[in-house]
Amino acid sequence: MTQRTGRAVRITEPGTLELTDTVVPDPGPGEALVQIAYCGICGSDREVFAGTRPAEFVSYPLVPGHEWSGTVAAVGPGVPDGIVGRGVVGQGIRTAEGTPASVEGDTDGWPQDYEETGFTLPGGWSTWLTLPARYLHLLPEGADLRAAAGIEPAACVAEAVLLADVAPGAKVAVVGAGTLGLLAVQLLAGLGAEVTVVHHNDERRELAATCGAAHYTGDASTLGATFDAVIEAAGVPGIARTSVRLARRGGRVVLTGIPGTDADDLSALELVSRNVHVLTVFGAPTRAWAYAVRAFSAGILDPTPLITHEFDLADAQAALDELAARRGALKVLLKP
Repeated sequence: MTQRTGRAVRITEPGTLELTDTVVPDPGPGEALVQIAYCGICGSDREVFAGTRPAEFVSYPLVPGHEWSGTVAAVGPGVPDGIVGRGVVGQGIRTAEGTPASVEGDTDGWPQDYEETGFTLPGGWSTWLTLPARYLHLLPEGADLRAAAGIEPAACVAEAVLLADVAPGAKVAVVGAGTLGLLAVQLLAGLGAEVTVVHHNDERRELAATCGAAHYTGDASTLGATFDAVIEAAGVPGIARTSVRLARRGGRVVLTGIPGTDADDLSALELVSRNVHVLTVFGAPTRAWAYAVRAFSAGILDPTPLITHEFDLADAQAALDELAARRGALKVLLKP
């Protein structure tokens, strides 16, 4: 048995993290061992550290990190040797093996007991990550692993794009110009949609244009109910109703954000009388991961412009603080 050593950051309890030395054994049957190249930090990780993530979606102590990229270092029995040395990303939410639900996007087929890399299972704030090989997605040879760390959030929003079911030339509004919103813009622009970004201030206008947005506004009230589809990626109280009011009669609205307080008041009268279809996304099924990886491989999806900061794993606390300070940080990466 090979003993590999490394480092990992553990959040032992809300508000407390530590850098630890690790020893990792060879992967077991059906498993792969990945050497992490980069791991992103998102708002959910800040919630884990602050202790504000709902109790059913976190288990302390834990190694966070669900937005990772890396290279397969070893595989266990039953896993093809040919993937050793390949760049990969991987699904985080565990699904019921042997059912098509996760592939088709039917989250009702996921296990009742929630399990996810970086929340209830060890994550990518570490040198090494062991997980079932069936959750891996292979990247093209020579893929930029720094950029690939952005595929996980892209997969989440890819499911929103699939649910929106837009055609070339469709008018689509993306509400929120954070990481999810801007990655949605890239995917939608790649489909040939005319994308309007709605963000609460002007700071992301240039970046939105770089990602493919045709229009940008800080005031949703200036827009009519003219959009074929609306993707909400802001996650603030009241934004669901704002998003619904941007959709045309018969349009689709896909909600991806989870507000800190449940303050939305969607009107059944408004939804039914205008025949607006509201859908939601929680996590990314296999089909969305495959879609995001294909878009990345084709050059349609490029998270690179969203990366604003990089920190060594030992500086995880500083990385969290930078993201919380709201000084322009967008996608913050840790490098083990």
